[in-house]
Amino acid sequence: MVDVEAVIYLASTPAYIPLGFSKMRHLTRTKGRGPIRAALVLQAGLLPCLLALAACGGGGSGEAKAKAGEEKKGPEAVPVEVAQASRRAIAASYTGTAPLEARAESQVIAKTSGVALSVLAEEGQTVRAGQTLVRLDAARAELQAAQTAAMMRKLESNYARSRQLADQKLISANDNDQLRYDLENARAANKLANLELSYANVKAPISGVIAQRSIKAGNFVQINTPIFRIVDTSRLEAVLNVPERELATLKPGLPVQLRVDAVPGKIFSGTVARIAPVVDSGSGTFRVISTFEGGGMLQPGMFGRLQIDYDNRADALVVPRAALLDDEGDPAVFVVRKNTVARVPVKVGYMDGGWVEIREGLKLGDRVVIAGKTALRDGSVVQVLGEPGAKAPVAAATKSSPKQQ
Repeated sequence: MVDVEAVIYLASTPAYIPLGFSKMRHLTRTKGRGPIRAALVLQAGLLPCLLALAACGGGGSGEAKAKAGEEKKGPEAVPVEVAQASRRAIAASYTGTAPLEARAESQVIAKTSGVALSVLAEEGQTVRAGQTLVRLDAARAELQAAQTAAMMRKLESNYARSRQLADQKLISANDNDQLRYDLENARAANKLANLELSYANVKAPISGVIAQRSIKAGNFVQINTPIFRIVDTSRLEAVLNVPERELATLKPGLPVQLRVDAVPGKIFSGTVARIAPVVDSGSGTFRVISTFEGGGMLQPGMFGRLQIDYDNRADALVVPRAALLDDEGDPAVFVVRKNTVARVPVKVGYMDGGWVEIREGLKLGDRVVIAGKTALRDGSVVQVLGEPGAKAPVAAATKSSPKQQ
């Protein structure tokens, strides 16, 4: 920085005359007006340059003062949102996703061929096991049943007379046995014919709801053709493939909570019904089957999110899950202390929804940062939003915009 007063003083002093200026030396020798005359001439020529240099030095000092003022002002506070560590009940749980499946499902097939004379069930209708769904043309089967019945009665009469003759020793035992075998064969043929006749009435093998119908009255039905699909919706199941590390924690009878996208905001309750006794060596998982009451809003095929609670703590120290830092190191949070933050490692326990249990590192009432973590470092100055004197970032930007214009 150049002192303007010192420059003027030096410029007005005769000793300041540089020896290198030959013109000034000539003036002092030839004209005899002394060094004062030379100094004045020098002042007249150099003073504007020196004043300009002083002016440049003065501008630099202004910037330096501005920088010094900024350094004295310190770093700008980062606006953050905080939450206090509190105590509440928290549950340890395993979560997963699985589609809902019917406990029982059956494809109803035609066991004989024939024309469908009448269809007695429609899609969406509830049926019971043994109920007739379709009646097929049974004329051929009736004739075969009648034919075998006549043959059976004839052989029964022959065998009765043969036994009388055998008792009187009038017929050989071999002939009597042959008639007995023929009678047994006729009886079996008659039963088979009656069975074929019964197949003309297609019946429901299980109780449930008709999910699909693939036949109309008048259609010719081939043997083994699927004509109905029945689903038992009284109880629904969801199968989870759980990692083997959870084998010791999950047991039959544990409560299960189910959420489905088709019914938002509603929670359905169920239980763990069965657990597979073996672990799949390929995937390292075991099957956990949960059951739920059906017959209402839950339907087979719905995609569900399941939560199995296997432990509960009634008075756990918790913070919002958003307070945990996202780095790859050990779990940690930013704790607000006065107007700065400190990065505090913590030991976490159970996680339940939006809450996480803190086993070590925090105490009741500690304020942790839940929003604005990305701009923070250990020791950063912060301004807690919602407290007196807090300024929202949007408001600050609004105030600065007229200056930029």
